[in-house]
Amino acid sequence: MKRTLLAIALSSLALVSLAGGIVHNTNQSASFIRMPVRDASLGLDAAYYNPAGLVFLKDGFHISLSNQYITQTRDIKTTFPGLNRTKFEGGVTVPLFPSVYAVYKMDKLAFSVGFNPIGGGGSAKFENGLPSFEMQVASIPGSLNNGGIPTTKYSYETNFEGSSAYYGIQAGASYKVNDVLSVSLGLRYVIVSNSYQGYLNNIMINPQFPALNYSGEMVKAPVFFTELSGYLANVSAQLGATGNSLQPIIDGGGGSVPLSQGTNAGLTAQQVATLQGTITALGGDPSNMTIAQVQGFFGAASTSYGANSQAMSANAVATADKKVDADQSGSGIVPIIGANLSFDRLNIGIKYEHKASIKVKNATTIDDVGMYPDGVETPADIPSMLSVGVGFKATDKLSLSGGVHYYFDKGAEYGKKLNGEFVMNDKVMDKNFWELGLGVEYEINEKWLVSAGYLRTQTGVMDLYQTDLSHSLSTNSIAGGLRYMATENIGINFGVMNTMYLEDTRDFPAATPYPAYTETYNRKAFTVALGVDFSF
Repeated sequence: MKRTLLAIALSSLALVSLAGGIVHNTNQSASFIRMPVRDASLGLDAAYYNPAGLVFLKDGFHISLSNQYITQTRDIKTTFPGLNRTKFEGGVTVPLFPSVYAVYKMDKLAFSVGFNPIGGGGSAKFENGLPSFEMQVASIPGSLNNGGIPTTKYSYETNFEGSSAYYGIQAGASYKVNDVLSVSLGLRYVIVSNSYQGYLNNIMINPQFPALNYSGEMVKAPVFFTELSGYLANVSAQLGATGNSLQPIIDGGGGSVPLSQGTNAGLTAQQVATLQGTITALGGDPSNMTIAQVQGFFGAASTSYGANSQAMSANAVATADKKVDADQSGSGIVPIIGANLSFDRLNIGIKYEHKASIKVKNATTIDDVGMYPDGVETPADIPSMLSVGVGFKATDKLSLSGGVHYYFDKGAEYGKKLNGEFVMNDKVMDKNFWELGLGVEYEINEKWLVSAGYLRTQTGVMDLYQTDLSHSLSTNSIAGGLRYMATENIGINFGVMNTMYLEDTRDFPAATPYPAYTETYNRKAFTVALGVDFSF
């Protein structure tokens, strides 16, 4: 047993990620949900996707408001032997995922501000825990069986909820250099807010240990381990006392006398028989032992029982009810530069976001597992990213779009640990994350526009990165929706997106006390978005 019984599952929590990199969210408008390729956008959401393109808006003031409702399910399967269940399910619900942009355009200049959940978002719930929870509890019967205490069952109660959000507040300016080129410069201030609440309670087992009147009924594990620790401590004391009782005989020169001839050294026949029986019961062979060796045997046995007593005492602590209630917060700044190239029917948007080096600091109320010491900092960077998009006006009514995002994950630090130390991502990733999107829009008339798109993401993490709670999967997303112009200056966007994750499997080699096993990770996500764009 380890003291991190609950902490393993609360150590790293990656929440909603249906569009964007491992940390980034790029689903930042309702228009994106109806067509997930906005990198060459000349609309209001260009404040995020293509800020240099804002110079093509009409002069005046513009506001874009949108929200997304996101649901995600997580399925984790394991082949770890002896578990009560082999499939674990978790859910993420995000009822509020807002994106707000405001733009003021005059002549060749455009000024913009925005707010969005640039990373994370929502809360994850695992009502039945995770494999990393149950594996450690499930190992208790086997450990006791190996120690000669028959045990076949276990049970426990667990629940935890975690949330993680990176809120971005941005401002920028765009300038039209000439009819072809426009440029932009901006800053995003990122506020990180994480919270973790969970418990692991009422661990129970069914040991058979007649010496303490345990006969196979379910009992609280801490109670049993506490009583077993006391029993072993008492045995240790008795064995030590037995060995010490031979000291006068050894001091009198009888240490070299064989135990079988102990009566010649002052032992009674009953004492010799008792010593021989105890040694045999403890797995020793008294036939060739001298009295000095007998004392050494009892001393070693006393030490062994004492160590086992301490181990059982530690198990009592490890299986006691555990609770965690901790928050983390931090912040960072992301410089953003962009350019837009306009050629008649073709438009190209380019944006580069610099890395934000962020550390989140623990504010801990309860930490029974020692995972979140109050005031300690953890790396939580946002990597730099490059986006390039192309928009092509095929006809007066039909528009085609394509875009690619590249995330420089390997140069960032996400708080992953190897051998207890935080490491850069290049230790757990062999490639950077990227995504590619294709989209189409068709104007039915002046009021109605329909759109659809496809988005592919490809992760580059190693198996070493993947765990039951924090893993990165590649995805395929299909999206569609419409825009309705209620008036000349009010547009309503509606979109839906279905995200299908590509299942991934990690093989874990045998490592004491666990055998080799396999974990399989999968997810599903669905998003509905509604937004309104105003121009004044």
